[in-house]
Amino acid sequence: MKKIYLDYAATTPVDPRVLEAMMPYFCDNFGNTMSLHSFGQKAQMVLDESRKTVANFIGAKPEEIIFTSSATESNNFALKGIAFANEKKGNHIIISAIEHACIMESAKWLGGRGFKITYVPVDRFGVVNVDDVSKAITKETILISVMHVNNELGSIQPIAEIGQIAKENNIYFHSDCAQSLGKIPVNVNDLNVDLLTASGHKIYGPKGIGILFVKRGVKIEPLLNGGGQELGLRSSTSNVAGAVGFAKALELFNQEEKIAELREYLCSGVLSIPGSRLNSPKTGVPGILNFSFSGVEGEAITMRLDMDGIAVSTGSACSSNKLTASHVLLATGMKPEEAHGSLRVSIGRWTTKEDIDYFIESLFKNINQLREISPFKNV
Repeated sequence: MKKIYLDYAATTPVDPRVLEAMMPYFCDNFGNTMSLHSFGQKAQMVLDESRKTVANFIGAKPEEIIFTSSATESNNFALKGIAFANEKKGNHIIISAIEHACIMESAKWLGGRGFKITYVPVDRFGVVNVDDVSKAITKETILISVMHVNNELGSIQPIAEIGQIAKENNIYFHSDCAQSLGKIPVNVNDLNVDLLTASGHKIYGPKGIGILFVKRGVKIEPLLNGGGQELGLRSSTSNVAGAVGFAKALELFNQEEKIAELREYLCSGVLSIPGSRLNSPKTGVPGILNFSFSGVEGEAITMRLDMDGIAVSTGSACSSNKLTASHVLLATGMKPEEAHGSLRVSIGRWTTKEDIDYFIESLFKNINQLREISPFKNV
């Protein structure tokens, strides 16, 4: 049976060239960066070079890049670190209604500890209105956090404009760029961000490594205390191999035009199915597409496709074990039954036209079969 991977938004395979770059730092050059001997000093040098590569890619300074274990840790660090370091100034935080679960849960956690959270709505395609952000600002607002690209819809947010509003009001601005880095231009200066999050496993790098850009001068409280690694902001033994992999993954990135071409081919095939609808905006990132199908559930389609060797998703991988309707799709105005009939298809570096042909054929077959046994087919 064929194996077709169409869930690149959940995670990407490690590029063989990334793995090759990482290998020496597992067994040969394995030193601890905090050690004074040559093993440790070589590891520190390699870590510094990786930090410089990442910084250059996003227009930052090396000392503004903090290596973490994941985007989830980075997002927790950004929200909680800013909240506790600046609570004397205010206790109000603004986020969008379609943030990743780690932002939503961090905000909820802070809400239970005296902070006030405002959730800014989105339109039909999951895009934030800049004016809504501006109207939500109060004298107590200390942080605005809006993701750059939504992980379920692929919608691109007006980050630069929101950042400008934050700057004018002397408010810190954070953006989760886990789904935009490597897909569209990401430059901290152009985006007007004070903090930025990204993850290695979304860009053909390894799992277990992420970054948090913290602009020089930003007042933030560390979440992890210990040996003072990562410029004193994130104590923990440095993941040198992971940092090397992250940097190498960025070095390999270029504008992959074939993904945009495959998007059109994929859309055309899926939308030829009766009762199908594209939920993603046409102006979104090419690699993430969300569809709805009347009369069937996304979970059932996903399982049927998996039996044919095809991997897709019903939404965020971090929330895929929950049977509740996606908060992202509900925020766009979808009814719960419509949201349950959604499917996220994400393509990437190794997706081929033949993969999409096989997927479309299987999708047609399985949706027809599911509709035949659906209690809603005659409704």
